[in-house]
Amino acid sequence: MLGEQDGVWGQEAIRDEAQVPAYKLPAVLVDAAGQPITDAAAWERQRGVLLEQFTTEMFGRRPSTPYEVGYETEELTADAASGVRFKQVTMTVSTEHGPTGRQSQRWRLLLILPPSDQPVPVFLGLNFQGNHTVCEHPGVALPEGWVRRHEFPGGQEHRAAEEMRGTAQHRWPWRMITEQGFGVATMYYGDIDADEDDQFAGGVHQLLRDPADPSADWASISAWAWGLSRALDYLETDSAVNAKQVAVLGHSRLGKTALWAGATDPRFAAIISNNSGCGGAALHRRRFGETVARINQVFPHWFNARFKTYNDREDQIPFDQHQLIACLSPRPVYVASASEDLWADPRGEFLSVLHAAPVYQLYGEEGFGLTEFPPVNSPCFTRLGYHLRSGPHEILEYDWQQFLSHARQHGLGQPLTNE
Repeated sequence: MLGEQDGVWGQEAIRDEAQVPAYKLPAVLVDAAGQPITDAAAWERQRGVLLEQFTTEMFGRRPSTPYEVGYETEELTADAASGVRFKQVTMTVSTEHGPTGRQSQRWRLLLILPPSDQPVPVFLGLNFQGNHTVCEHPGVALPEGWVRRHEFPGGQEHRAAEEMRGTAQHRWPWRMITEQGFGVATMYYGDIDADEDDQFAGGVHQLLRDPADPSADWASISAWAWGLSRALDYLETDSAVNAKQVAVLGHSRLGKTALWAGATDPRFAAIISNNSGCGGAALHRRRFGETVARINQVFPHWFNARFKTYNDREDQIPFDQHQLIACLSPRPVYVASASEDLWADPRGEFLSVLHAAPVYQLYGEEGFGLTEFPPVNSPCFTRLGYHLRSGPHEILEYDWQQFLSHARQHGLGQPLTNE
């Protein structure tokens, strides 16, 4: 299983609600000058202030190095039974202004599209071990660079394995998704930046590094989110895709990534965070499960250097994660938790959604339909959606069923005949 639960709980980790310290959240409807926010125009100004704070204090500032992206598309053999189409897009990201002059990097985007004469809505997300794990199609290429460890005897460490083909289909139930009229677009996150503490010596960090711009301190989550926006750039050129109806989603560390991608790119029509925990949907100040200090120690490459100054000082962070979710307003947002995933603090994820809701009401939206932490498997489908699924830290078919229903109820795709 891939997630923030790599390793063991520390002795100091809070596992019990009774141990959660008293805390006070930053008010979501108060601006930087301490004045109340009473309308959407005032919130739009505050959104800019908050995004600057999240950039400076947590995710890091992206470099201004000029770049270009070229595309090569390959139509793969369609699924004979369903007519589902497979398209592989090689994206070449290049710059004339890298540390050594002309440089380039190659990513692969996989599209799985239902048979349709019209452009279709798409769920876009990154995957953990390669596009070939998402489906069993033999034409889907394996990643060429670093991958996480796998369990196959004789396999080369940190290299993709043919034996992994199709093994992540439970996380990407593309047959069910396409049957409901949606497409899937996914890319291996390690193509953008390897998920290891390499001092940002590789991937897109090395490609776009500008020695003359010391303010550019983006870390891996920000780089992965930037890559999602570049994938959306491609989707805007593909006539088979309704680029106005692209939902960005992610599980675990990639759920954190989806939230930041949605916050920094308003083109995403909806945002979905699954079990994203600390640094994602969960409130920092609760200190439940994974904490800021622990995540910065084990995964120092995920956030910028400034965020590490808040280790064991969560109350000093000038924002909390309910404000990140508020920055996604008024677009549909769905946050999913799992009952056994205490490391990701399901209650803290729920509370972030609850405390973001007043911002949605400024736009005339109903906000959030819950006031109390819900029982398991009882989804809420208002503009801000939420469910607590029974089970472990995973993304499963149940989660996807809720994502699909929420997307349709809020303007993506077409309602099903039985809805």
